Amino acid sequence: MQLLLPIFTSEVTLITPTLGVAEHNEFVYYVHNGVPISTHHKDDLKSFRYTTSMLIDLGRCSQSDIVRAFHVSSDSVSRALKLYRQRAETGMFETDKRHGVSHKLFGKKLERIQMMLDKGLSNYAIAKKENISEGSIRYAIKIGKLKKNTATNI
Repeated sequence: MQLLLPIFTSEVTLITPTLGVAEHNEFVYYVHNGVPISTHHKDDLKSFRYTTSMLIDLGRCSQSDIVRAFHVSSDSVSRALKLYRQRAETGMFETDKRHGVSHKLFGKKLERIQMMLDKGLSNYAIAKKENISEGSIRYAIKIGKLKKNTATNI
C-alpha cells in the first residue's frame, strides 16, 4: 500500500502538517492531505467559525493551531467551538435576534429614566440607580426612545 504524502503548493498556509488553507479568487479553501474539504467566501465570518470549529471538533487540528494560523483570539475560537458543540450548524448560522433591540428599557422603567434625564441626572447616575448599563441609556437616546435634557444647570 502506498502512503499519500501531503504535498502543498507555496500558496497554502499550513494549519497542521496535513491540513492547509489557501485563498483564491476571494474564496478560502481548506485542504486535508491534498484533498479539498471545505470552502467559503473570504468575508464570511460565520462560515469561517463553522469550518474551524468543525475541524477542531473532528480532531483535525487544535484550538491553538487555529489561533496561530489565522491570528484570531483564543476566546473567539473557544466561543465558536462551544456554540458548534451545543447547536451545530443551526446555531452557527442563525441571526442574532438581540441586535438593535433594548430589552431593558420599556414601560415604567423608561418613564422613570426620562424623568431623571429631565431633572438633569447623568447617564451614569441613572444607570447605577436602575441597575442597567450606561450604554442602554445612550442607545435609547440615540434611537429616540428617550430625550436628553439639553438645558444646562447653572
